[in-house]
Amino acid sequence: MATKDLRINRQIRAREVLVIDENGVQKGVMNVMAAVSLAEEAGLDLVEVSPNANPPVCKILDFGKYRYEMEKKQREAKKNQAVVKIKEIRMQPKIEKHDLETKSKAIAEFLAEGNKVKVSVRFRGRELAHPELGKVVLEKILEALTNLGVAYNLDKGAFMEGKMMSMTVSPAKNK
Repeated sequence: MATKDLRINRQIRAREVLVIDENGVQKGVMNVMAAVSLAEEAGLDLVEVSPNANPPVCKILDFGKYRYEMEKKQREAKKNQAVVKIKEIRMQPKIEKHDLETKSKAIAEFLAEGNKVKVSVRFRGRELAHPELGKVVLEKILEALTNLGVAYNLDKGAFMEGKMMSMTVSPAKNK
């Protein structure tokens, strides 16, 4: 829950709330105004931490410090989040052996960086009558990756989408 969504002191709409004091001791269910006055006596704020509970749970604490801690946790979670990018490699069904090796090495580098790779074979004109040629090229790519010693997972096998046959490959999980 974002700190902007939290209600404090007189913004709390419920009639009765379950109050927890600054030491973490439950004070029980009481009227909101009584809880607010209890918080003001302590020089702190009454913060609604669990609005969906029945009755809502409120804590007596320093709201500025609480908001700072929550934002710090959110920044930490965002920092640890991994961003996966999808790279795309395109080729044609009539690809030469050397070009295939070069593309395979590029795919291996993308996988080593932790990115997913969408490998596409683009068909032109009469090539569309022979989709099996595209499937052969994609199988050769997988074989080349295996020969290069690259650990990968095949997310989506070869499938047609319009005039292109594609497959998606992701790096294998390290355990």
